[in-house]
Amino acid sequence: MRVLFVSSEIFPLIKTGGLADVSGALPAALNVADVDVKCLIPGYSAVLDKVENQTYLGTLQVFTHLSCDLILGVIPNTQVEVIIIKHSGLFERDGGPYTHPHGHDWADNPMRFGVLSKVASLLSLHQPFWSWVPDIVHCNDWQTGLAPYYMKQRGLTQAKSLLSIHNIAFQGNFAPHWIQSLELSPQDYQLNGFEFYQQVSFLKAGIFYADQLSTVSPTYALEIQTEAFGFGLQGLLQGRSADITGILNGIDTDEWNPAADPYLPDHYSEKNLAGKARIKTTLQEALHLHVTDKMPLLGVVSRLTHQKGLDILIESMQELIDLGCQFAILGGGEKSFEAQFLAFAENNPNQVSVTIGYNEPLSHLIMAGADIFIMPSRFEPCGLNQLYGLRYGTPPIVSNTGGLADSICHSDEVSIQNNTATGFVIENVNRMSLLVTIKQALSRWNDRKIWKKIQKNGMKKEIGWKNSANAYIALYQKLLE
Repeated sequence: MRVLFVSSEIFPLIKTGGLADVSGALPAALNVADVDVKCLIPGYSAVLDKVENQTYLGTLQVFTHLSCDLILGVIPNTQVEVIIIKHSGLFERDGGPYTHPHGHDWADNPMRFGVLSKVASLLSLHQPFWSWVPDIVHCNDWQTGLAPYYMKQRGLTQAKSLLSIHNIAFQGNFAPHWIQSLELSPQDYQLNGFEFYQQVSFLKAGIFYADQLSTVSPTYALEIQTEAFGFGLQGLLQGRSADITGILNGIDTDEWNPAADPYLPDHYSEKNLAGKARIKTTLQEALHLHVTDKMPLLGVVSRLTHQKGLDILIESMQELIDLGCQFAILGGGEKSFEAQFLAFAENNPNQVSVTIGYNEPLSHLIMAGADIFIMPSRFEPCGLNQLYGLRYGTPPIVSNTGGLADSICHSDEVSIQNNTATGFVIENVNRMSLLVTIKQALSRWNDRKIWKKIQKNGMKKEIGWKNSANAYIALYQKLLE
């Protein structure tokens, strides 16, 4: 089985979020399971700098007005081959994969990711320089959404297409003047096509034309078919409900491993948690918090946005500070949220630390040193941080949505008794529900015997990529049948 895995970001080559983590870990897990998988990614400067064993494959005529070079290489620390689309004018720029250094989207993103989609479709055909032809083209999010359309446009390929929706809120909707330069058929600019509210929608094209669809958790697969979570595409998704499969993401258990994490000053495991207490002390010292084991330390590593539910944490902070909680907060996002968290830190320096921005070493240190991880998202297609919390013995407090609902079992008397308790689930995303749930968690934290049981239940869970990879393989086989 040959799979072309198409993504706009792949860890460790380039990363802006969870898509990169999935796109790095899933192909590696498929490779271990003897799937013949190759990745396809734009040739950003960072990608060209990091990919190993690069060799020139050939030049591909993508559109009548545009060609690009293809380079084959290997993703570092894996055996996964990656095909790089090299076009210096489109991809070799300062800034991020989607945005200018000043933060606004690149104006030619439709062309940049139209090229990614079109190359994916062309690689599903025999090329004069390339004998490897995939059975499956596995697309990911809006940046690859036109690939299933291009594959169907002329009906020249035997390959099947799968589109994975990681976050339906991001849709890649652009003005219709892009139809001509992207060489789309004007007759497909309609309801039964890629038109979406008078725009060209990359994501809608993928949903409409792909042979199968997947999402990153079973609950999210159902949620996106509702008005509350469908972002206008729920009707189309309801019509394709038989073709949607929810597969919960895993995590890279080598990178996220408290027994060997290079970012940690100490190590621990499910069998010996002593090192976790020492890391808490180190974290408190590093963040200038009061050093004590008598105060619960609550961790947040997140985008500071309304979607992540952090407004209800802001509303609850003072009461939790008065209860004796400490906070280690890392992230960036909405300026008003940043300012409010920073004000709490300024007024309560022994109890609240706030670090604005992205800091990979500190994220690992918080995940290991915190007692409880807070993640009250309004919607969360899968979520990875709650899985890191399980892995690091830091029980998460999560809302009852998406992958959070699928991965965390609420700690009540029954689940504690039968050893399935792994965290705490907020039933409603509001201040009162969050406070009630945090107080439940603090009550369990004060009973160290029960707390250790909850920690160990989470640390024992199989949350690597093996199960997820097997589920994708089954989906590929279903497609080929």
